[in-house]
Amino acid sequence: MVNLQPLTATELPNGLLANFDPGPVRRSGDLLAPSPFLLLGDHAGRAVPASLNGLGLDASARGRHIAVDIGVEELGLALGERLGAPFLRQAYSRLVIDCNRNPARADAIPHISDGTLIPGNAALAGSARQARVTAIFEPYHQAITAALDAREAAGRETILIALHSFTPVMGGQARACQIGVLHGGGRGAFALALLARLREQTRFRVADNEPYALDDTDYTVPAHAYARDLRYVELEIRQDLIGPSSARGVERLSDLLAEALAFCARD
Repeated sequence: MVNLQPLTATELPNGLLANFDPGPVRRSGDLLAPSPFLLLGDHAGRAVPASLNGLGLDASARGRHIAVDIGVEELGLALGERLGAPFLRQAYSRLVIDCNRNPARADAIPHISDGTLIPGNAALAGSARQARVTAIFEPYHQAITAALDAREAAGRETILIALHSFTPVMGGQARACQIGVLHGGGRGAFALALLARLREQTRFRVADNEPYALDDTDYTVPAHAYARDLRYVELEIRQDLIGPSSARGVERLSDLLAEALAFCARD
């Protein structure tokens, strides 16, 4: 029988990540590509450091929406190809640490998600939380900062596109929205233009700031787009449209989004 009990911080001989664990940041495409877009996947990964023994969850639970934004890695890769844009994404599960939350927030490392207890996140010592921030959260956001610095130095405009997906049912409630266009502060006009374009060009149910609003619970867009006065949008795609059960979903959505994004970038 597999032991799913996570080790404590004092039992980890070499810190959080071992040599055989993946690095926290995955990149596709040329960061200095002429395309104005930089695609991000805060929750695209599902890896868990071997030292955490699966956070006390079985493989089935670690493949659910609580652990990963299903379909986002595949969508980001396809969209990056169509737009000629780089795609940076996090390799580790949002249950290890949520890279779209300020790490000081309690929900950055949730002990329960959509009714599922996360044993490996219960009663974490401050040092154990900091280990995740240092090994996983900080390198990811440093990579985004470095990409933006390099593009600025090369005279490249950057429009930040944060890709997310959401479960069709949350807390027992079905969600009618299929594509959510999220915006808040900063240069939100691009997101509003994209919202209008998608509503014109598709029969998908495209919603304004649903199923979530972009607010102070979000970290990535405010930290990188607002701070640099970049055009941006955060997109939420319902997972049944791009998940494994939808054979052509990724191709269909990436075609739609590539056209709409390119149109709004020119407008």
